[in-house]
Amino acid sequence: MKKIVLLCFTLFMMATSAMASELNLSVAASLKEVINELTANYTAKHPGTVFLKNFGPSGTLAGQIENGGPADLIISANTEWVDYLNNKKLVDAASIKTFTYNSLVFVGTTSKKVTSMKDLMKLDKIAIGSPKSVPAGEYAMAAMTKTGVAAQLTSKLIMAKDVRECLMYAELGEVDGAFVYKTDALQAQKSRLLFTVPQELYSRVVYPLAITIKGAKNDEVKAFHTFLQGDEAKTVLSKYGFALK
Repeated sequence: MKKIVLLCFTLFMMATSAMASELNLSVAASLKEVINELTANYTAKHPGTVFLKNFGPSGTLAGQIENGGPADLIISANTEWVDYLNNKKLVDAASIKTFTYNSLVFVGTTSKKVTSMKDLMKLDKIAIGSPKSVPAGEYAMAAMTKTGVAAQLTSKLIMAKDVRECLMYAELGEVDGAFVYKTDALQAQKSRLLFTVPQELYSRVVYPLAITIKGAKNDEVKAFHTFLQGDEAKTVLSKYGFALK
């Protein structure tokens, strides 16, 4: 009898495991809290879904997908990297949608009066995401260039692997200030918002989402993609300070 019960339990566990659907998400680091909450909400309604989340700089995530890394859906912090993957035919073009928007700000713990891009000249160390792979860094470089201070600030820039590392440097006081997104500034404990970078100095921060060619074969991926465009997702995005239009 015990053997029969054990066999039934084993078969049940195997069936449950087989029904579970694993979704691999590649997501811009600045969306970590949003995606963690949304996946938890989704799993509560779809207990058979398991999320494997990979957070990082958008350029790195795109490179991983290009090199065959596991990903069913990507959310980038700019349109450039999703467009790149689309040109490589690595995402389903019809699935490319705008998820949310953000804006660039400058935060720090410095006691110096810093209220504009020109005031950055007063500082010694400024954290910025590496522009080659981090959209926030790319936006910051565009703003510095348009303001005419890029050349003078080059030696003061401390490159970070992603926008969250920029915030960490600012929080620890390892730099005078850092370029981060508005939503990252809301997560700060020690550093304060010094100024908002004028929108005319850089392209608007757009977060596109797209299903990869691999993910397009999975109905659960399509269902989650739809969920991310719904009212519940919009509520969570607003909660964390993201713009919806």
